[in-house]
Amino acid sequence: MPRDSQMQTTGVAQQCSIGSRISTVRPWSAQPPPTSETREGKEWANALPFERIPGPNIFKMVVNFAPGGRYYKANLPDLHRLLRKDYGDLLRMPGLFGRKDILLSFSPDDFEKIFRSEGQWPFRPTLDSFLYYRKEVRPVVFMGMGGLTMDQGESWQRFRTMVNPVMMQPKTVKLYIDKVDGIAREFMEIMKNIRDEKNELPADFDQWLNRWALETIGILAMDTRLGVLQRTPSDEAEHIVKNVRRFFELTYQLDFLPSTWRYIKTRKFKELMNILDELNELVKSKVDEAVFRFHQNPSLESHHKSVLEKLLSHNRFVAVLMAFDMLLAGVDTTTSGTTGILYCLARNPEKQEKLRQELRTILPKKDSPLTPENMRNMPYLRACIKEGLRLCPPITGTARGVGRNIVLQGYQIPKGTNVAMAAMTLLQEDKYYERAKEFLPERWLNQESVVSSTRKNSHPFVYIPFGFGPRACVGKRMAMMEMEIILARITRLFEYRWNYGELRIRGAVVNIPENELKFEMREVDD
Repeated sequence: MPRDSQMQTTGVAQQCSIGSRISTVRPWSAQPPPTSETREGKEWANALPFERIPGPNIFKMVVNFAPGGRYYKANLPDLHRLLRKDYGDLLRMPGLFGRKDILLSFSPDDFEKIFRSEGQWPFRPTLDSFLYYRKEVRPVVFMGMGGLTMDQGESWQRFRTMVNPVMMQPKTVKLYIDKVDGIAREFMEIMKNIRDEKNELPADFDQWLNRWALETIGILAMDTRLGVLQRTPSDEAEHIVKNVRRFFELTYQLDFLPSTWRYIKTRKFKELMNILDELNELVKSKVDEAVFRFHQNPSLESHHKSVLEKLLSHNRFVAVLMAFDMLLAGVDTTTSGTTGILYCLARNPEKQEKLRQELRTILPKKDSPLTPENMRNMPYLRACIKEGLRLCPPITGTARGVGRNIVLQGYQIPKGTNVAMAAMTLLQEDKYYERAKEFLPERWLNQESVVSSTRKNSHPFVYIPFGFGPRACVGKRMAMMEMEIILARITRLFEYRWNYGELRIRGAVVNIPENELKFEMREVDD
């Protein structure tokens, strides 16, 4: 054989000869075992092309979203249900007005495959209008960076590497328990005072919850009380509340619904740019005020430093950018999650009472303090939060750009394709959770019972409220602390009911209630 003629020693030639005789007797041993690459290559070769994925064409999209169309004014959860009914568990939405095509998947097997293949630098589709503001409208201010929520690739990884040790440490969260609890106690006094003669909260209680979350984020992100909880807040405080809410309304209209802003700078686009300018100036001024206070009264030990102090140790720009992202990402999501959990507990008084009994062991008196020590022992509260987020999640799902060529449901999905993983639609299906529509916190407890077994067969990628992998929510620990504290305070102080039928959700960037949040709140005796 030609290869044998190139051998340099007799010994090597003999080895080759022996190997040849062995392969003659047992030919299967000479075949390389199949690898994941060869298996995936074969799977790709046998899959249907991307263009064959079912879905509406551009004409149908325009017609169905127009007044009188099938999807006209459908909120995001309802839109997902309609699209799934029309096209199945994987569909292709054509790009409009400068957008890329996007796939919509309703399969947790797809979710797992996407996450497992996202690689070192996961690509998460962004709010294009927000990214445009940072990179095109104010490139000098943001130095061409999109920040943790908007950047991709190495730029994102560098930023995440800086903030992970600050945001993800349990000891960092513990530093804020007393301050966050202080805000929650103030909010309890507000809730007492805004009830009517039937002990019902006002129709705009969602706005009050939004103010509580915003005041809390002010402490977490900027070491600053924003003053939005005052019964008659300042003009600045009112402006902050209005701008944050309007940001989400506008980004949904510009980035999720058909919009021509990429070609023609519309009135709504210009309004969003002005709002972002105002919020950026607010964040910078609050950070500067905090820097002045730190210089006047520096923390002597590093483990006592706040999130803002630690981020400032990198540089002021990193601190401002992260504070800005926390302000926009951590208000409506926390408000939405808290609303859904309150609703579930209000509709299930026996579960609410079980939670209250747990809280009485931690808070013997209504005004007993919450501490890092006594908050360790709240398993039922955490189970209630998990179950509430399952039934009423703050967002409809998450999205990723596929990290390499993969096959989903028999179709070729090229690297870089954006896939939205619509998990919310699946969370109330009996296929994944027994008694899926029931509020059963016990299913999350580590105990042997019929109820706790109702999640044993659920797919691990159906329920991922804070995402998965390197781009999982960096503020998860803080968000959980906020919800634990506010729900503990409300449930320890009030017995509450919901008297107005089903909670209706209006899906946008974040799910928000359509109902008036007129919870009936009666103070408990002890």
